This record gives sequence, C-alpha cells and structure tokens, in this order.
Amino acid sequence: MPQAVVIETLERALRDRAAEGEAADVLVGIALNCDDAEFIEHWCVQVGTRAVSGSPVLGLAGLCLGHTARRSSFGHLSDEALTLAKSLAARAEADPSDVDTRAVDGYDDIRDFLHLW
Repeated sequence: MPQAVVIETLERALRDRAAEGEAADVLVGIALNCDDAEFIEHWCVQVGTRAVSGSPVLGLAGLCLGHTARRSSFGHLSDEALTLAKSLAARAEADPSDVDTRAVDGYDDIRDFLHLW
C-alpha cells in the first residue's frame, strides 16, 4: 500500500473513530510487510499517543511495535517506540478498557526478540 494511503487512513482514524477498523488493517499491514522501519515506528507512535482511551488501535499500536521488533531485518526499535510500548503495556495491565491487552503481547515480543529484560 502506498505510504500516502497509509497516512491518509491512519490520520482519518485519529479524527474519526468510525475509521478505526480500516486503520487497524493498515497498521497491521505495514507492521508485517513494510520495509521502512522508521515509517512503521512513526505511525505506531502516532497512533499510540494520539488515539483516545478505549480505542482498539491503542493496543494494536503496541502489538504492531512487537511485530516490528520480531522482524529480523530491523532488529531494533527507537527509544521513543520502546517507551511507548512499555507505557501501553502498563496501561493495558492496569485497565484493559483503556488499552486492550494486545499491547502486553507486543511488549512481550519486544522484550523477547530484542533481548530486553
């Protein structure tokens, strides 16, 4: 999917919760298939910091950072992405109605694949 379409879709979802389903598909798609790690991280961070409490894309942003960490061609995440993933996981553990528990799964992947313990 062209990056311009990804950006448009994710920005729309951040303004209008009715577009979150499509945004979820796009976010997972780039996490699994895009070859630009900075682009993936940027949009996971944007979604993870700008989506409203209770939005399913919050937990998904954390999960997608985990998917990104699992990709052997990348092998790292930025400090900003690591901090966000940890924060989203903590929020999910404290209140799954705020951030769904997929964020915990994503942070577990990050710790496993980037050897952060």
